[in-house]
Amino acid sequence: MNIITSALQNTLKTLFETHGNIELIVAYSGGIDSQVLLHALVQLKQNKIINNEITVCHVNHGLSGNAERWQKLAEQECIKLSVNLIVKRVNVRSKAQQSLEALARDARYNALKSLREKKSVVLTGHHSDDQSETFLLALKRGAGLKGLSAMSVQTQLDQHLLVRPLLNVARQEIENYAENHQLSWVEDESNLDTCFDRNFIRQKIIPLLRERWPSINNTINRSASHCLAGQELLDELAEQDLTVCKTGDSGLHVSALTTLSPARFNNLIRFFMAQQGCLMPSTEQVNQVRLQLQADEDKSPQIKVAEQVFRRFKNTLFLTPEYSDISNWQGQVDLFQDTLMFGNNVLVLPDNLGELSFNTNVVINTDSRTNLPRISLPMLGQQVSVRFCHENPKCLPHFRQHSRTVKKVLQELNIAPWQRKRIAFLYYDNELVAAIGHFICQPFIESDPKLGMQIDHAKLTS
Repeated sequence: MNIITSALQNTLKTLFETHGNIELIVAYSGGIDSQVLLHALVQLKQNKIINNEITVCHVNHGLSGNAERWQKLAEQECIKLSVNLIVKRVNVRSKAQQSLEALARDARYNALKSLREKKSVVLTGHHSDDQSETFLLALKRGAGLKGLSAMSVQTQLDQHLLVRPLLNVARQEIENYAENHQLSWVEDESNLDTCFDRNFIRQKIIPLLRERWPSINNTINRSASHCLAGQELLDELAEQDLTVCKTGDSGLHVSALTTLSPARFNNLIRFFMAQQGCLMPSTEQVNQVRLQLQADEDKSPQIKVAEQVFRRFKNTLFLTPEYSDISNWQGQVDLFQDTLMFGNNVLVLPDNLGELSFNTNVVINTDSRTNLPRISLPMLGQQVSVRFCHENPKCLPHFRQHSRTVKKVLQELNIAPWQRKRIAFLYYDNELVAAIGHFICQPFIESDPKLGMQIDHAKLTS
């Protein structure tokens, strides 16, 4: 009991000195770990060691037949302890190449992040046995220093601060505390299923290791701390390399990348991807990225890495989503109805490209963002459509004096090859009118500022 209370006091004392009376949010499952954490925290407040507001968050995953019973027990416990409870229901859907445990964890953290807009301290009941299990799971996956660092006592969770005050406390001490205070808790039946890797390590591997080496938990936790220190040094080095390699358009200079050693290159690529919130790539995938940078300058190689794609264009390496093929997509635009012109029509584009607004109201002579002239209106009966393909016709853009093929014009505009496939083209019947946001063919420029239309492209914000 004293060990746990001391761990909480020492951890939270530092937090209070830094953050003051910030709200504390306890991630509460009803299991023994979160039950002990909540009880000890309430004891600290009752003893006037802390004055912070305490809020309990119970996440109902709906994965167990007992989920509703666990939620009810959480409600009863919070009434007994006189603390505020917020229940968050989440829908966990299975995904390829991701474990159900990881998906449930992500859903849980997303629920905690959404709980408050202002900064709060989120507390979890992870203990030293959890740390050992996390380390061994990472070792099983062949993880590097980042994975072997396991869990840190304190880390950022978006606007919140995530703290694990029991991380240096053994599970046995937690069980002793629960017994001494006659606490009750729920048992998740899935914890008995050794088909899950963590449960297998907990029930089969850790007991053997502890039987041979009783202090194995402390030893593993010390190794995780050493890995964390090493990872922090690697992150500092990656920050320095990123400053040299990063371009203004969120890409990476190929010429600067090729001066790095393979180890520093790999470290920078992983760091860069982590900043974008991407899944970590395999060693072979990162090696392929480095290899493809040596392709001829007139080539535009692309390498799928995790769920993203690295694409090289000229002297810049870009990280993009894996785009869908939208070459056969076509959207119809109805500008007329009973010979009357609508003021504004909206067309939703595919593959998260946003939407187009066809504005026929009189506003200004040019699009203030793209400096494009207004487009003349179609003739009655002409079909107006938007497509992402073309047959490379010759065209005369508004900024040129001579005609060129569409491919040559897009090259002139320095548009990357993969982005050329995502340009929306406006057609009247089958005649190219404009590459929306880039150019308008001169025969379709409206000279009268009170006529014609303007097309606005609203991109998605998330």
